[in-house]
Amino acid sequence: TIRPVRRSYYDPSSAPGKGVVWEWENDSGTWTPYDMDVGITIQRAYEKQHPWVDLSAIGFCYVIDFATMGQINRQTQRKRRVRRRLDMVYPLVSGTLPKSQSWPASPGAAVAPPVPACTCPQCLLVMSIKAAAGPGTSTLQPRKATPAPPAAPKPPLPTAGPKAPDGVAVVRGSLKPLAAQGGRRQTASTPALSSAATSGSPPGVGSSKGSQPSLGTLNRSHLQRLAIAQSRVLIASGVPTVPVKNLTGSSPVNPALAGITGILMSAAGLPVCLTRPPKLVLHPPPVSKSEIQSIPGISHSCRKTTKKQAKKGKTPEEVLKKYLQKVRHPPDEDCTICMERLSAPSGYKGPQPAVKPDLVGKLVKCSHVFHLHCLVAMYNNGNKDGSLQCPTCKTIYGVKTGTQPPGKMEYHIIPHALPGHADCKTIRIIYNIPPGVQGPEHPNPGKSFTARGFPRHCYLPDSEKGRKVLKLLLVAWDRRLIFAIGTSSTTGESDTVIWNEIHHKTEFGSNLTGHGYPDINYLDNVLAELAAQGITEESLTQEKD
Repeated sequence: TIRPVRRSYYDPSSAPGKGVVWEWENDSGTWTPYDMDVGITIQRAYEKQHPWVDLSAIGFCYVIDFATMGQINRQTQRKRRVRRRLDMVYPLVSGTLPKSQSWPASPGAAVAPPVPACTCPQCLLVMSIKAAAGPGTSTLQPRKATPAPPAAPKPPLPTAGPKAPDGVAVVRGSLKPLAAQGGRRQTASTPALSSAATSGSPPGVGSSKGSQPSLGTLNRSHLQRLAIAQSRVLIASGVPTVPVKNLTGSSPVNPALAGITGILMSAAGLPVCLTRPPKLVLHPPPVSKSEIQSIPGISHSCRKTTKKQAKKGKTPEEVLKKYLQKVRHPPDEDCTICMERLSAPSGYKGPQPAVKPDLVGKLVKCSHVFHLHCLVAMYNNGNKDGSLQCPTCKTIYGVKTGTQPPGKMEYHIIPHALPGHADCKTIRIIYNIPPGVQGPEHPNPGKSFTARGFPRHCYLPDSEKGRKVLKLLLVAWDRRLIFAIGTSSTTGESDTVIWNEIHHKTEFGSNLTGHGYPDINYLDNVLAELAAQGITEESLTQEKD
């Protein structure tokens, strides 16, 4: 994928002009710089000696407190340290500002007056390939220089900080200083490769004996080899490359060689994916209370959950008796819990349950066979909620419940459409779980647990299948299966609230993290995940009963 890039210019009186960079401390204890525009906003308030600055005006739910040098999340009230660095020096640009230039050239753009062509190695290569391939085969336009605008009142400042493009892309920033060096390795007037560069080429390609065939007669395989050889020349000269994905699904190209390969493929008319960097959209536009609607067919708009105690008075043996049949003549195979033969006593060495170790039972639904001694021990080590899950095939017996801590689940309709679901509105789910102390069913009873990132906003399309998923998620919430307490796979933090194997979409208008839309398989996937937890359409009937 080729992504547009651009270079931005700032006034010398701004934060980057003074070498100022604002940073925040991340979870690993290292420092991350704010986006340039955010840093400029913070620095402006700092210079005016404001006690704090609210970043919600530029789209961030944070407040920067200069007295404590901290960042406060307005939703979660979580605090992070911030710092101000003064050692970032960007180069000044004297004279006139270069006009923004795009690559590839946009259709319908005004044609600039004739000027000398760019002499950087990549442009030379593209133009030579175009000339050799002939008309009608190129899909990539070489960059044309454009006249500069009038001089600015103050010398501006370029920065290397990345920004989201809004229509223009400057692909060649650091390439021009390398043109002279690249020119020593590649002659500007000759599309042929040096003999050293073409040592891996097929016979007749890049030959030093003079008879080089037209590039229009090369097949795609030869063209790829030519691209790789030319890439080595440019890489050796220091020219940076751009990763490119071939849409035909051909054999992968080494990432270090992908950039020039993509340019060659595009020049020869082969499909190359040119995309613009998408923007991360976590939340929908602001919604007023009058725009929020209840969901037809679902009562209320909020569901609270507390710890549900297991039914008392039933021993593990009495619970398992409902799901098992005794086996008088065990099969000649292993018990998959203790890994001992079923014809021998159980090999479980933990606390001994009140069951003979040589008794064997078969689960009635899936027909898998185990030592009763092992099944009782497994039940005692679980949630003890009256349910049992086959350790071999995961078939659930009874109603499975989890260990989700107490919290609140809100749900309603908002008047915005999700990508890929333009024909309907959106169901928004808001989960909120406060921090607390772990109970006896949790990993570390009596120890406090954290709850990061709450309230968590999730989204479903307001379609028939989307409402079905919501109803089943409500069942999962009541059974305490949405969240659990454990170790976060994202931050590595232990004793914290984590998702519990039922995936949610937390990105509203994009899918950069894989947790957003469009995703045509998501609803089917989450239905399968719910079924794996024992929650199906039959569960809706059971809940009513």
